[in-house]
Amino acid sequence: MAALFTSGMASAVLVRACRATRNFLNESYDASIKQVRGKSVMNHPKLRYPTWLLKKERAAYPENLTPENKSFIDEVVRDRYTVPSPLREAPLSRGEWAPGVKRTGVIARKIGCYPMWLKDGSKINTTLLQVVDNHVVSYQPPGEFVMTDRPHRKRRPVKDTMKYGCLLVGAESTDPRNFTKEYCGLFSESGLMPKKVITRFYVSPQAAIQPGTPLHASHFQPGQFVDVSGKTIYRGFQGVMKRWGFSGMPASHGVTKTHRRPGNIGGGGEKGRVWPGTKMPGHMGNRLRTNRGLKVWRINTKYNVIWVQGFGVPGETNSIVHIYDTILPLRRLKEAPPFPTFYPEDMSEPQPEEIYADEVYQFGFPSIKFQ
Repeated sequence: MAALFTSGMASAVLVRACRATRNFLNESYDASIKQVRGKSVMNHPKLRYPTWLLKKERAAYPENLTPENKSFIDEVVRDRYTVPSPLREAPLSRGEWAPGVKRTGVIARKIGCYPMWLKDGSKINTTLLQVVDNHVVSYQPPGEFVMTDRPHRKRRPVKDTMKYGCLLVGAESTDPRNFTKEYCGLFSESGLMPKKVITRFYVSPQAAIQPGTPLHASHFQPGQFVDVSGKTIYRGFQGVMKRWGFSGMPASHGVTKTHRRPGNIGGGGEKGRVWPGTKMPGHMGNRLRTNRGLKVWRINTKYNVIWVQGFGVPGETNSIVHIYDTILPLRRLKEAPPFPTFYPEDMSEPQPEEIYADEVYQFGFPSIKFQ
């Protein structure tokens, strides 16, 4: 009896010790185990910032400024960033355009869709892209820049680093008080206000642009073809009907609880397994995609809006996209565009507000012509 009583007390003490240890772990370290079978990495895309893009890590503290002090700070910021920057280096010489020369791209926002009509009466669908406050931040000649960000596994690396230079372009100026001193230092040499969006474009050495130069929608011409890249709309986890366009099972005739299911995904036998690339439910959207060979139908020089062909521009409304000359062999530039970019000071006459392609019907034109 004594032995049984002793063993029972020992087991009770052991149980209490185990419970105390578990409670200590849960309270101290919040230990939790999530079991994921057959998968070591989640499929959600992770935004990896390059090392040269310094993120804001400090918290915004309320300064409790008086209206007079706030107006004084705004005046100092305006006086500091609105004056033209002195050229610390010699101005870059403008090169000459030749077939195969790579120009810079621009940063734009997708603002909506709009129909247009051609002179033969046919209707076309277009997407409006607005070039928002683009400026050249810096330029690094070939051989001086390094691919510091980790490239995506499907992204092609730069083969010949001595062939292209790196042009850093920023869009949408904002208040420098919202960023760190290190991030604002990226724009000090060019004399620009900090930008919300910055992107690198690989350009030919003769297509280099002086830092501080603005980029307009007239960088492109109506009638030419461009490539537009952006992130697709984030759809989350979707089934096969929405993700891959499956028709689904019949709605009647004995079908039970499999109306929107994929059905059979493969055979059995020796290799009875799911083959890689099988179309199944999963994560949809939020992927970098490029739509190539879109024709420019119209350009508004006042608001820097570009009308491009179709509704297939990736991204939702108000999302950021990048526009650059197409790389398709049969749709490349055959005539010299504004090189290396459009300079308003080179125009002897003011540029028209609306510029159309030759095939587009303008509403001011007569609809009937008598021979």
